[in-house]
Amino acid sequence: MNLELSILDETLAELTRRLLEARDAGGHWRGELSPSALATATAVAALAVADRSAHPELIRRGLEWLVRNQNQDGGWGDSVLSKSNLSTTLLCWSALAFGGEGDPSCARSVGWAEDWLRDEAGSLEPRRIVAALERRYGRDRSFSAPILTLCALAGRLGRGKHPWRWIKPLPFELAALPHRWLKHLRLPVVSYALPALIAVGLARFRHRPPRNPFSWLLRRLAAEPALRVLGRSQPPSGGFLEATPLTAFVVMSLAASGQTGHPVVGKGIRFLVNSVREDGSWPIDTDLATWVTTLSVSALAGRGDCGAGIPASPWSPAGGPADLAAQDCRRILDWLLRQQHRVEHPYTHAQPGGWAWTDLSGGAPDADDTAGAMLALRNLAAAPPQAGNLHDKGPADFQREISAAALAGVQWLLDLQNRDGGIPTFCRGWGKLPFDRSSPDLTAHALAAWGAWLEDLPASLKADVLRAMDGALEYLRRVQRTDGSWAPLWFGSQYAPGEENPTYGTARVLAALLRIEPDLAHRGRISGMAAKAAGWLLSAQNGDRGWGGARGIASSVEETAVATHALTGLLEGLPRGHTEDAMEVPSRSAIEEAVAGGVSWLIEKTRHGKSTPAAPIGLYFARLWYFERLYPLIFAVAALRAVRARIK
Repeated sequence: MNLELSILDETLAELTRRLLEARDAGGHWRGELSPSALATATAVAALAVADRSAHPELIRRGLEWLVRNQNQDGGWGDSVLSKSNLSTTLLCWSALAFGGEGDPSCARSVGWAEDWLRDEAGSLEPRRIVAALERRYGRDRSFSAPILTLCALAGRLGRGKHPWRWIKPLPFELAALPHRWLKHLRLPVVSYALPALIAVGLARFRHRPPRNPFSWLLRRLAAEPALRVLGRSQPPSGGFLEATPLTAFVVMSLAASGQTGHPVVGKGIRFLVNSVREDGSWPIDTDLATWVTTLSVSALAGRGDCGAGIPASPWSPAGGPADLAAQDCRRILDWLLRQQHRVEHPYTHAQPGGWAWTDLSGGAPDADDTAGAMLALRNLAAAPPQAGNLHDKGPADFQREISAAALAGVQWLLDLQNRDGGIPTFCRGWGKLPFDRSSPDLTAHALAAWGAWLEDLPASLKADVLRAMDGALEYLRRVQRTDGSWAPLWFGSQYAPGEENPTYGTARVLAALLRIEPDLAHRGRISGMAAKAAGWLLSAQNGDRGWGGARGIASSVEETAVATHALTGLLEGLPRGHTEDAMEVPSRSAIEEAVAGGVSWLIEKTRHGKSTPAAPIGLYFARLWYFERLYPLIFAVAALRAVRARIK
């Protein structure tokens, strides 16, 4: 590759230094999620509906933040870097109703928002607003029902009982059934939205009860059991999934159903009060501490999450500034081991063995974070042995604890795998809504995690894992698009068709395929998929030599880094066993040219590592956008370390 090594080394050193300095006092990474107009609007509304007199200052500051961060076109996006969308603009427009539109700045903001909504929905008539939301969300009422609830509470759909006719009733009474039954009932909400189903359903029942006396009696009798389920699923922090919007919807809906004094409301308000930022805004979630820590560890190890195996080590004999010292590794290991869930989760009823995205009590075990933790454990377990650790365990005891945790994670992912061979986020076999389905990025991450621990498994478990890997590979083969790309679940591109991000999805799956060591039966499938994926990534590189979320989308640090990193794994060649029906294998020179271009773009865009501007590529509950300030830094470190490790 035609690269100036001194500039590459200078940039990598600066990026690594910044990543290491981003750790908190505990020695791991916590990151910082972007401020969110959507989260701020829902939090303000919840505080106003539940007890406006108790929190006037928080409400005022939140509304002022919304006014200051309104987009020039009159709408709002989820984050301050997001384009305007219908959902967030409706929520912000409704939240401003609680601030007194007599205020001139508030009144102007409302007027601009209404102009935007008329252009988007056709008019401000409730039927037009409902129709526009249905076009966006279809059958999934996980988010459309809470949005309309806030609109109704703010008087945006009319007055009295009339507004509630636009909100379809949610079957909150089903929450009282055994949890294992729910996935068979085809609920109109995703698995992790059950608290909203209960609370919004109760509010709608209170304001527009059914005329059928049997239905009324059934729901009346089910209200208390449903509330008990809601109470049991609320974490000690008070924040459902540590998510501001979900918690705010529960608080405002319960308050609107006459449950202002319920303990769930009190704990939810405490969470919202504790979560506000100094500028008056709220983030979409508290943090992604476990996720960004595992990403950082793998990046520093030269692997970059589910990237191709690289022999580089995160620590040097001299313990230089670009490396994690052995004691730092032990502190992170100890912290990660404590984050593994050891009992059945009260919210999702996930079995023990998984990891959540955060160490806070509102997190729930999920596939991506469990796979990420298992890969981080594998990297950290290779740290030079020491006499003890934070719990005074000897090296041998500590290694046994690591192995036990990894084996539990292996089994947890096995139990999560769907019949189609793919991996979903939280729950196996739950419904057909998009965020409960199998997805390529999660499946690839699980493949990489299984592969990392395969040789450490007992024979019977290893046989189960090999069968699971075979099913996962077959799933990836089926869902790979004809152009060679894969679309991920939890990362998107706001300007790409369908808001999908095939660059991220294809890069992550390709990197995972190159990481695992398949047996002969798998090699043909892997090489064929990898060749097609590589061809798509090469074709999607922009003229400026960076990558965006899809072909023709403006380049970003995040997407350029993951694409560069994945293609770097191909410099040693595709796995043997290439099949005749696969797309032509890209030449080494073409791959080298693309990688060199990506590296040059990253060096220039980051100003030799001094700046890593974030892009809103993250997706959350019902396609809500966010950006995380550590993503571009982590991904850039991973990509440049991978490249540097392959330059002789």
